Amino acid sequence: MSIDRRAFLQNATAAAAAVTLPPFMRTQQSDLAPIYAQIERRHDESVQRLQEWIRQPSIAAENRGMNEGCDLTMRMLRDAGFQQVTKIPSDGQPGIFATLDAGAPKTLGLYFMYDVKQVDPAEWSSPPWDAALVDKAGLGKVVIGRGAVNQKGPEATFLAALHAIRGANRKLPVNLVLAAEGEEEIGSPHFPQIVRRPEVLAALQKSAGIFMPSASQGLDGQVTITLGAKGVIEVELVSSGERWGRGPRTDIHSSNKARVDSPAWHLVQALGTLVSPDGNDPAIDNFADKARPLAPDEKAMIAAAAARLDEAGAKRLLGVEHWVRDVSWTEALELLMSRPTVNIEGLVGGYTGPGGKTILPHRAVAKLDLRLVPDMTAADALAALKAHLAKRGFGDIEVNMSGGYDPTSTPRDAMVIRAQEAVYRRARIDPILLPRNAGSWPGYVFTGEPLKLAAGHFGLGHGSGAHAPDEYYVIESANPKVQGIDGGVRSYVEYLFEVARTRV
Repeated sequence: MSIDRRAFLQNATAAAAAVTLPPFMRTQQSDLAPIYAQIERRHDESVQRLQEWIRQPSIAAENRGMNEGCDLTMRMLRDAGFQQVTKIPSDGQPGIFATLDAGAPKTLGLYFMYDVKQVDPAEWSSPPWDAALVDKAGLGKVVIGRGAVNQKGPEATFLAALHAIRGANRKLPVNLVLAAEGEEEIGSPHFPQIVRRPEVLAALQKSAGIFMPSASQGLDGQVTITLGAKGVIEVELVSSGERWGRGPRTDIHSSNKARVDSPAWHLVQALGTLVSPDGNDPAIDNFADKARPLAPDEKAMIAAAAARLDEAGAKRLLGVEHWVRDVSWTEALELLMSRPTVNIEGLVGGYTGPGGKTILPHRAVAKLDLRLVPDMTAADALAALKAHLAKRGFGDIEVNMSGGYDPTSTPRDAMVIRAQEAVYRRARIDPILLPRNAGSWPGYVFTGEPLKLAAGHFGLGHGSGAHAPDEYYVIESANPKVQGIDGGVRSYVEYLFEVARTRV
């Protein structure tokens, strides 16, 4: 009897993979076992792909490596099977539009970003562009580098899922339409130009929803599903003697403060009008007039989450001992979900080097971010801020918006959310549900007019340090509750097949 050796080896490998799968994957249909075998076989390839991506700096705020970062992302998309990959120009950094037609009855939209935050290499234990693999206590083997978890790690893991499906000679169960940008970390000022191109809109309108890869697991293995995100505007306030018409036009000796106005104090006084005396409640006229209060079902969702989430652990993670006004854990979560905020990111004026320098500075700058909740808009928030300053005698202060976008909301019963829940529950994870993420992403271009698509974040795996030194993404987990990169790849495979069979 003749035996096809190649077929025999493939079947044997697939059977072995099925036996060694994590428990949550053994419950998936057995015909995915050849794909899981490909994931294990391609582990090194998947890690090297991520390392190559991290080693390419792509910092929009510094206009560093952006064209190279865009081109590398486009190559990776083509390598993963996208047939059409196009660079889309904008008034800022270029975007990417890509499609993968699998001949499937359902299409899923994808959001990618290829830019990362700035770095100060002196703050890192491993150089941020080396993408070094290191052993991290309690976690296992991780890759350290800027973009490791935000967002190149999850995105590279998703691409690895596409490689594994194709490597197993399987057809992708859904078609894919991808819109990517290189300006997320500066507030996505030009992303609408990319998405609202006629050809991009036409492709996205065929989608059943939008999905963004994510490393969703905490250190306890738990995941939280959010049904939206706050919006944001980032602004720079500039107080200067030149524009004010008072104070000096250049830095002068500080002894002159007795007879000369200070642009720095002028800015501080303006900032003081934007919030309550304790700095915690927005006080900008008409800023929060349209803010939607939490609905009863959202309050119930938060109360249920508060009973399961670790308050002490959250405080340790943030390095804080108190919530504002010493509110309860449940109320702290309600504020996180529902309160608009006015935050000072940075405040700079005059000399800040070693020792003293007795000057009266001619210019002072504050960088702010204002978080928005439904039904607020970025345009209304900016207009309210400008009107508020002008009304209070600070109309001379420049208000420069660098980026921002509206909040997002997705229905609880949306297909993309139900598919996430199904995969997590098969992984024996009971996901925590919250009304929205307190952070922001430019999902409004998908969830708002004219597309009005549901959007969600999904993915097993863990990483941390986004926007901070020593950002990492787990490659080989030493924690049985947390998946490494291969487990993340498997979760994306299962998610794609779950989306294919979940009714819209």
